Amino acid sequence: MLAQYPWLSQAVQATRSTRADVEGFGIQPLSKFASMGSALTFPIESLVFSTLVFMGIARELKKPVTPALIKRYRGDVRVFGDDIICPVDFVPSVIETLELFGFLVNRAKSFWTGKFRESCGEDYYNGCDVSITRIRRVIPTSQTQAEEIVSLVATRNLFYMKGLWATASYLDKKIVALLKGHYPIVAETSPVLGRHSLVFGYEYSRIHSDYHSPLVKGYVVQAKAPRNSVSGIGALAKCLISMEHDRFMDGDLPNSLSDHLQFSGRPVAVNIKLRWTSPF
Repeated sequence: MLAQYPWLSQAVQATRSTRADVEGFGIQPLSKFASMGSALTFPIESLVFSTLVFMGIARELKKPVTPALIKRYRGDVRVFGDDIICPVDFVPSVIETLELFGFLVNRAKSFWTGKFRESCGEDYYNGCDVSITRIRRVIPTSQTQAEEIVSLVATRNLFYMKGLWATASYLDKKIVALLKGHYPIVAETSPVLGRHSLVFGYEYSRIHSDYHSPLVKGYVVQAKAPRNSVSGIGALAKCLISMEHDRFMDGDLPNSLSDHLQFSGRPVAVNIKLRWTSPF
């Protein structure tokens, strides 16, 4: 697939993981071209499966794969990793082509008859999103249950965005009591635990004395990463990578996490703290 594109081929080869250091077995060569966990897994899957889908379509039409054929079905074929969407008329041929090349299609999780469809974790019926919203944690009864409160606010906002406003209103009453009234309307990008609204956008209570930007009083998640110190070459590499990332994202800004060489990883505990901050 990459033979006709030498620059792309060299880039892919340079970013491949060709070996793995396995504890107890030492350095082991990897037979897979793009093994799981590699940054190349999804791109290579998408390239391979897209090619096979169009081969299956061409096979059904008894035509060769040409730019004209690809252009004709552009938009009707969607591939994201191993998640494949294609016109229902070509499904048997596409499945046969995939299996011909050694891939196993899970027919129990594939849908091409009736009106139900599933893709990338979302469920659809007759073109309408019917995905369920799961309540993943027990509704908290105390403000000390920080993780449960964070989950409840997120769940409320999911219900609201799906148009289940009565359910969202019921949860609002629970959250207002838990947060002692500090439950403002905020934008989705705000760090504040607040309500999302399609009508009002956000609300604020005062203006920052230095920056003249809106501020709102609400609870913000505080999560301290566990101690995980690094030094030497590893610390140097992490600093340079972090600075390059910050320059790309924010424009020549230094690394904002000053203690990233002492603390990193998934936080052990989560707390919420009342403070003034941006509503957007």
